[in-house]
Amino acid sequence: MRWIPQLALLASMLLLAGCASPTTPANRYMLPDSGTALSVGSPAAEHLLVVQPPRLAHYLDTDGIVLQLDDITLNAARQHLWAEPLGRQLERGLRARLAERLPDTRVMRDEASLGRSEALRLRLEVDRFQGRHDGLAIASGQWQLLAPDGRLLAMERFHVETELDDDGYPALVRALGSSWDRVVSDIATGIRQAR
Repeated sequence: MRWIPQLALLASMLLLAGCASPTTPANRYMLPDSGTALSVGSPAAEHLLVVQPPRLAHYLDTDGIVLQLDDITLNAARQHLWAEPLGRQLERGLRARLAERLPDTRVMRDEASLGRSEALRLRLEVDRFQGRHDGLAIASGQWQLLAPDGRLLAMERFHVETELDDDGYPALVRALGSSWDRVVSDIATGIRQAR
C-alpha cells in the first residue's frame, strides 16, 4: 500500500511533462493588400457607396483556411489560420480596391453611413473562398447594388479561379488575394455600368 502515493506522484509528473512538451505553433496569414493605402475617396466625390460587410458561407466563417480535398470534401486547417476573421479582411480589401478603381466615388463602411440617404449600397455574399485539390484558389458568390431607395440596380454572380504559383499555404493565400482582386475589378466595372 505504500507504493500508491509513489505511483500517484509518478503519474502526476508524467502528466505535467506531457503538458510541457512543445507543440507546433499555428501559422497565421493575412490576405495581401492591393498595394495602395486604404482610401475612401474625396469627401466631395460625385458618388457615395456604402459597402456592407460580406456574408460568408457558414463553413468559411472559421479561423482555419479551407481546402477542398475532392468534389465534396472540405477541410478547415488547424495549423494554418487566418490572422483576422476572413470577413473583415474581405471587407477591408473590397473597400480599398473599390476606392482605387472608382476614384469619383466615396466608399464608406456601413456603420459610417448613418444619415446618408443618397448612398448606393453594395451587398456581397461569398459562398466559396478556398483552395482546391487541383491547385486553384477559388472565390465565388454574388453581389447586389441597391439604389438609395432600395431598388435593385444590379445583381451578378462571380466566380474566379487563380492557379497557385507554388505548393503550400503562403502560395494559396496569395492566390486567394489575386482572386479577390479580380472579383473586385469585376464588381467595380458592374457598378460603373449600373449607376
